[in-house]
Amino acid sequence: MDILSVTTLTLAVEIGVSDFIFGLVGLLGGIVGAVLVLKFITAQTLAAAKREADDIVGRARSESDTLKKQVELDARNDVAKRREGFEKETEQARGELKETERRLANREDNLDRKLDTLATKEKYLTELDAKIKAREEAVAGKQDELDRLLAEKARIVEEARTEQKQVLLRLSHLSEEEARKEALKALEVECQHDAAMVIQRTQERAEEECKEIAQKITLQAIQRYASEHTADSTVNAVQIASDDMKGRIIGREGRNIRAFEKATGVDIIVDDTPGVVVVSCFDPVRRAVAAEALAKLLDDGRIHPARIEEIVEQIQKDIQSRIVKFGKDACIEANIQGLHPRISEMMGRLHYRMSYGQNILRHSMEAAYLCQVIADELGLDGDLARRCGFLHDIGKAMDHDVEGGHPAIGMDFCKKFGEGEAVLNAIGGHHNDIPATTPYTPIVMAADAISGARPGARRETLEKYVKRLEQLEGIATDQNGVRQAYAIQAGREVRVIVDPDHIDDANCTYIAREIAKRVSEEMTFPGEIKVTVLREMRTVEYAR
Repeated sequence: MDILSVTTLTLAVEIGVSDFIFGLVGLLGGIVGAVLVLKFITAQTLAAAKREADDIVGRARSESDTLKKQVELDARNDVAKRREGFEKETEQARGELKETERRLANREDNLDRKLDTLATKEKYLTELDAKIKAREEAVAGKQDELDRLLAEKARIVEEARTEQKQVLLRLSHLSEEEARKEALKALEVECQHDAAMVIQRTQERAEEECKEIAQKITLQAIQRYASEHTADSTVNAVQIASDDMKGRIIGREGRNIRAFEKATGVDIIVDDTPGVVVVSCFDPVRRAVAAEALAKLLDDGRIHPARIEEIVEQIQKDIQSRIVKFGKDACIEANIQGLHPRISEMMGRLHYRMSYGQNILRHSMEAAYLCQVIADELGLDGDLARRCGFLHDIGKAMDHDVEGGHPAIGMDFCKKFGEGEAVLNAIGGHHNDIPATTPYTPIVMAADAISGARPGARRETLEKYVKRLEQLEGIATDQNGVRQAYAIQAGREVRVIVDPDHIDDANCTYIAREIAKRVSEEMTFPGEIKVTVLREMRTVEYAR
């Protein structure tokens, strides 16, 4: 390398070092400037922060002074109020204390007066005690004298009684024992007479009171229960659009009417009455089925044996469902619990049963309510009485299918399903068919009479009722050898008295059978009628 190149290289190195130094110096200067600027900014910031802190401290001091003054003011007010309250309480306590002192002073005065009074009374009692002692001494002396006189009198009376007894014994020719017996006998007769009088007066008073109580209970039961007037019939009339429908009901050669009567078990009466066909049957359920089936056939228009059987079967199912519902609804309304479903169903059948126009199901519910009212007044079990009254006529639901009177039928039926003795006796004895063994049976008898006798309950007139009884008695008196006949129990029994001189015991049985046969053939009645023939033989002689 030549000298020029070395020189050039050296110059270049020197120039680079100078630039580096200048750059380094400039960088240091910039850093120093930045530090100075940052320090200045920091100083300004600190100054501002210090000024702000001084302002905050100042405001805090001002607020603190204000709060301090407010607290001091509140404390002064509170102290003033408390001082005022304390002064009031102190004044009140002073007043009460003064009042107490006044009362104590008054009481002390009263005590002083009482002490004075007691001292006076004590003095008086001391004087009185002295007087009493003196009087007791005087009485003691008189008592001794009286005892002596009484002893003397008793001795004289005893001697006179002994002497009188001896005289009486001599006059009556009786010993002392016999005289005692006679006296006791006379006393016994007199006591018996007095006891009989007392018993008679007690019985008369008890009968009067019982009569008043019974009238009160009966009137109260009637007043507390009011039911609607009922009217119905054992014959249903079905309205028809025109008399031409009568021919369709009868059918060719009567086949329709025969099929209908056979399917329903009723009698269809087609007469000259315009617009009406009569359905007659003593079984209320069959009558209801027949009337409804006939009405439905007339609405349908198709009347022939097959259709009749179909409609009757359908209506029978509907009626049976209604019977079950009627029974359940009646049990709920009468509040009868634990009743067997078969008994409930039989009670539902009573919805279709009428007695002289009175619906028997409604009658049973009336009797149940009346029984409860009467039993409650008498202090008996109202629930049991209501059950007895509700079931008392259940035998009427089946007296067309079972022989016997409805009380016996109902009692036997309920006995199968576990009803109690009180219920069974009320069912079987509410018409005096069997003796009453519980107090609920006469209650049911009274409720039954009230429900049946109330105004509007039964539609049959007195004339019809008397006519039916006269017909029953007339059939009995038509027999040879019958002296008298009496229809009793509303026509459920007829008692016949025969001539014992012309009728013997064997003929009595024949007469009873003939009367029962004629009644069955000539009269229409629900249930059964009991025929009782009585033959009484009397022999009278006179001793002269």
